[in-house]
Amino acid sequence: MQLAERMNLLGTETAFEVLARARQLEREGRTIIHLEIGEPDFDTPQHIIDAACEALNSGFTHYGPSAGDPELREAIAQHMGKTRNLAVAPDEVVVVPGAKPIIYWGITACVNSGEEVIYPNPGFPIYESMINFVGGKPVPVPLREENEFRLDAEELRSLVTDKTRMIILNSPHNPTGGVLTLEDLQAIADIALEKNLWVMSDEPYESILYEGTHYSIAALPGMKERTILIDGFSKAFAMTGWRLGYGVMNQELAAMVSRLQTNCTSCTAAFTQRAGLAALRGPTEPTQAMVAEFKRRRDVIVDGLNTLPGVTCLRPHGAFYVFPNVRGTGQDSRALATRCMEEAGVAVLSGTAFGEYGDGYLRLSYANSVENLRQAIAQIGEMLTATA
Repeated sequence: MQLAERMNLLGTETAFEVLARARQLEREGRTIIHLEIGEPDFDTPQHIIDAACEALNSGFTHYGPSAGDPELREAIAQHMGKTRNLAVAPDEVVVVPGAKPIIYWGITACVNSGEEVIYPNPGFPIYESMINFVGGKPVPVPLREENEFRLDAEELRSLVTDKTRMIILNSPHNPTGGVLTLEDLQAIADIALEKNLWVMSDEPYESILYEGTHYSIAALPGMKERTILIDGFSKAFAMTGWRLGYGVMNQELAAMVSRLQTNCTSCTAAFTQRAGLAALRGPTEPTQAMVAEFKRRRDVIVDGLNTLPGVTCLRPHGAFYVFPNVRGTGQDSRALATRCMEEAGVAVLSGTAFGEYGDGYLRLSYANSVENLRQAIAQIGEMLTATA
């Protein structure tokens, strides 16, 4: 039996493939330090777990509204005011199982076959995958190390054509940890307004910021109606397995995305939404402590990487990834990533897992202990020295 041809357009996340290989090596008796997966290594705060248990015991085990629990949508709207200075109504919020559905459904609802979507490269691989899958044309805009991996608005402008429909932004950025400035966002907003473009602003690392202030393009004049803001609970509240995210968008588009959810998943699990409500209304100290620890780890891993032969690494301003330049090793980044795991026992990703402009780089997640980060640097250093 043959599959539909569109399945050939569907990409994947290399992180999960590398994780599977690392688990296989562990079953064979190897010890692997995991720096490949983008997941906080902290437990979900106890008050959130307690809220979910209470919800289960209180009957939150049934279908709910496709757009989400009304109380949670109201809390998210209030959260947008606090964190983005953005006035949002509950009917402009759609709650979904994880943040990825908003990427898929937002592109599905706004991009026609043959229309172009400009997206960051290196960048989260699902952007390109979904653009291709709906029949759009992905147009990469390079993020360059010399610009601290920030999108260059003038280069972006040069890529806009009569077929351009949407621009995708991600700040703080996966995989580089780069952060867009207010000036960057204003320049991008000017282009979107001038060319009448949608903007998809993917902001799950908003609270994981070490220097400066997070700004959302949605809060700039004229941008709210044309922006699809994506966020979730996985990163800030260590809730990756709960699969809880949301999109904020204009009311008309929110109704269409909610209809897509009706067709695909019916609704998001009721008890996880009550957990999300507790996350937004509960104490902020667990998130603050996690971010402080991530900052400590960032400094450890950046300082360590910069001691390795042929490796240089910028100090990222957000998220929990580093994106070291490994061209000085003389090795292909794909081959080096494989060697790191197979020979050094450290699971990392090649920068090419995030697009063609990631060639020459590796991505390492520092969602691991300081002890393991130091050990990983030592083991990679021994491997590089032995083959220098």
